Amino acid sequence: MTAATTAAPGRPWYSPGSLRAKLLLWLVLVHLLAAVGVAWFTYASYDRLIVTSKDDQMQTLAESYAGNANVPELRPTDQRSIFERGAFVIQVWNGRGELLASSWPELAMARQPTEGMSTVRMASGDEDEVWRVYSTGPAADADRFQVQVIQNGGFVRRLVTKRALSLTAPIALLLPMSLAVLWLVVWTSSRKLRSVALDVAAQDERSLSELSVSGVPAEIAPLVEAFNSLLGRLRQAFAVQRRFVQDAAHELRTPIAAIGLQLDNMRAEVPAEVIDEHYVHLKGGVTRAQHLIEQLLRLSRQESSTEPEAPVQLDVASVLRDSVAQLMVIADRRRIDVGFEGGAVATVTAPPTELRSIFDNLIDNALRHSPEGGVVDVRLHEVEGRPVVDVVDNGPGIPPALIDRAFDRFFRVPGTAAEGSGLGLAIARMAAQRNGLRIVLANRHDSQGRQAGLQARVHLMGDPSVGGAAA
Repeated sequence: MTAATTAAPGRPWYSPGSLRAKLLLWLVLVHLLAAVGVAWFTYASYDRLIVTSKDDQMQTLAESYAGNANVPELRPTDQRSIFERGAFVIQVWNGRGELLASSWPELAMARQPTEGMSTVRMASGDEDEVWRVYSTGPAADADRFQVQVIQNGGFVRRLVTKRALSLTAPIALLLPMSLAVLWLVVWTSSRKLRSVALDVAAQDERSLSELSVSGVPAEIAPLVEAFNSLLGRLRQAFAVQRRFVQDAAHELRTPIAAIGLQLDNMRAEVPAEVIDEHYVHLKGGVTRAQHLIEQLLRLSRQESSTEPEAPVQLDVASVLRDSVAQLMVIADRRRIDVGFEGGAVATVTAPPTELRSIFDNLIDNALRHSPEGGVVDVRLHEVEGRPVVDVVDNGPGIPPALIDRAFDRFFRVPGTAAEGSGLGLAIARMAAQRNGLRIVLANRHDSQGRQAGLQARVHLMGDPSVGGAAA
């Protein structure tokens, strides 16, 4: 049995924390008690049967000798026959209490005063000195005989034990087999429980599929069905939430776009000295609202995808070049120098849109937080023999106390003037986690120890068990 059968720390051995261990423990104890009970019953039955049989033989033999008219001629026996083969010792007494004949004279057994069976223990306390004696009644006539038939009690005990062991031997052989079958049945049942647990662990907000009840033990089926009912209610709740986000984003997209067009028209018609200051603030707000709506739509599509795109093998350098080229519009508008360095060859198996989403959001985040005229570097290289992608900017970075919250939805560093929705890093982390990648944020410092920007590192061979938590 495995370690699962051991009791949990702090629990008594007879009450382990595991259901499988508890079943095995008590069923094994029941089987062992049953085996001991059968062995005891077998021994007691054979003891009664053999002792009764031997007693009957001794009575028959004694009465046959007692009926003789003359002193019977006895065949002498030896010690080995008596102790090892259970030979009877026969004594013939006359009415005056004199021993007339004995098949083994060395046995100094006195004449028993009463008729019938008796147990006599000789001076020695050894088991071999316990004797079973059958004695005929005292002879009233001096010419009549009293016969005693004696058998060694130790031989009878050994015979009973031998016969009982021969009968219980098959039970002793079947017990390990029975316990093995028992363990297999319990292990098979608990394996189905583990299978259900793995199915539950595989569920996420994007794939809340019902658990199969086929092959599940009848005792567990109601629990699985109840969990399926809960999953159904969760699916409905997530669907309502996603529809709300999608509908809200779609409804906001058109009026926000119209406001932006009106602002552009107003700027063309109103004198510049009157409108410039207000236009800048209004246009910035509209731009942020448009970006937020696009990010909400992207996040909603990402979460509500019930049929995710099939993963394919992608060349990371090629995907990075496409992302940089697409975002050059933002870089040119803010006069940011974007550099790309592909010093390593790496491939990733992932859906193309999800890998693009990771790099697009990280580069977009770097461009928005870098100052105008700043620098953003995108590097594909190896660290400790493993490929990574670094997106480095020279912006203000993130205060160390807040860096763990950078991936929270709608989180923006207080006091930052950069445009953004606070969703880009959250979207990138979700896509990375689904594909076994890991994103780590770290502040950069110059030679004098002053904060000099932010580095977002994507580990292309990250451990899925840590996911984005390390970030």
